[in-house]
Amino acid sequence: MGNWVNWLLVILGVLCVAAELALGAITGFDLALIGASLGAGGIVGLIFHSWHTGLISAAIFALLYFAIFRRWLKDRLHVKEQASNVDAVVGKSGVVTKRVGPAHDCGIVKVGSEEWRAELAQPDGVAREIGASVQVVSVEGVTLRVQ
Repeated sequence: MGNWVNWLLVILGVLCVAAELALGAITGFDLALIGASLGAGGIVGLIFHSWHTGLISAAIFALLYFAIFRRWLKDRLHVKEQASNVDAVVGKSGVVTKRVGPAHDCGIVKVGSEEWRAELAQPDGVAREIGASVQVVSVEGVTLRVQ
């Protein structure tokens, strides 16, 4: 068969890596690492001038990736969702530091160590006086909606 099989492995490996880059890592780097396995197998086959060695090497590299490295890589790439900034405030309790009145009469609420502009979640609700405890229902811009 000759070395064309090894060159084919190298070319397929480069195409897989290029496809991964074009897709923006949507496959979780699987395509890139399979491509690297194919390319490495092809290079090994070219070094040893054997298409059998190239195919076997590519298969071994791919199996090693799937058997050992893939789970470790997926664990490292997994992004844990953690609320931050504004999202972290929703559902928390706060204390009114400036009266929050009905009909969009904004006040100030302290949540944790931060003070926020606040409106009632129900504009026709009862005003919340200084010192009252409120709960954050939602955030709109920089204004908390409280009840």
